[in-house]
Amino acid sequence: MSVSFVQIVSGNYRKNDVSGQVFELVEQFKTGAKGGFVTVKNGGKFPGFSDVIRINVEGPMSYQFVTDVEAVAQPTVADPTATETDEQVMERIRERFDILTEMTKAATNGDIRAMIVSGPPGVGKSYGVEQEIEKACLFDQIAGKRLRAEVVKGSATPIGLYQALYKYSDANCVLVFDDCDSILLDDVCLNLLKGALDSGKKRKISWLSESSTLRREGIPDSFTFNGSVIFITNLKFDQMKSQKLRDHLDALQSRCHYLDLTLDTMRDKLLRIKQIATDGALFQDMDLDQTAQDEVIAFMDLHKNKLREMSLRMAIKIAQLRKSFPDRWNVMAKTTCMRAA
Repeated sequence: MSVSFVQIVSGNYRKNDVSGQVFELVEQFKTGAKGGFVTVKNGGKFPGFSDVIRINVEGPMSYQFVTDVEAVAQPTVADPTATETDEQVMERIRERFDILTEMTKAATNGDIRAMIVSGPPGVGKSYGVEQEIEKACLFDQIAGKRLRAEVVKGSATPIGLYQALYKYSDANCVLVFDDCDSILLDDVCLNLLKGALDSGKKRKISWLSESSTLRREGIPDSFTFNGSVIFITNLKFDQMKSQKLRDHLDALQSRCHYLDLTLDTMRDKLLRIKQIATDGALFQDMDLDQTAQDEVIAFMDLHKNKLREMSLRMAIKIAQLRKSFPDRWNVMAKTTCMRAA
């Protein structure tokens, strides 16, 4: 029987951060009463505990497979950001989000054809993009024109994707797919996207199957796409395991600017939240004084390995409790926002 090894991208065991460490895999990702986990062999890393342990992770993308040679040569892989100070980490993250804003502006101007934004959920990937899209559509709204951009959330069928691409096929039009990972996992959708984002001068897309939907909507069976596309996703393209899917995604990635927000560890996510709070944007509409804001962030830092998720949404939830129940918010947050011990 072959042995598989995994390197933890982001995870913890009994409050110990094991990001970067390599373990022998026993069983892949599952979810339980206390959240998601991957089962691995202890390998002597935690003396006194079971030979088989469960590493708490957010999902399958929180670990990656490595070869047995890599596992033997690097039993513990250090986090490359471990030497960064908190200020350096926040500056690195801030720079990435500033680039995201600039690239989104370039897409709304038609200067870039496509961009993929990759990062964990709940860190504000969508917020900056949606702000720029709203600005781009403001003059259209004032002039009573059809909006030249749309944010699509949820899932999309291949024919639905074809219709959306046609609707926003003019120059300076932008389609944003926010967490529509289904289109990135569908062969037909990927082929349509590869055609829409081709590097040639003319980007022609065709739908050669019979479709009463397209006839009814007056959509031709082929057209030239001149717009731009932005993908916002939790997927990391370089960590997909399926070779067939990996080939498709590599082809798509070669046509796009790829921006990884590098928020791979619990520390990165917490510092992202601290950064936005420090900038005054996180609690600005909640009428919380600075002491209360600091208490919320301190609570998240103290209980980071037990919170149901480390995200901006979680920070807002806890802040709402702090405002509504100033005397009991701590107990209520532990009860509603943390996994059971």
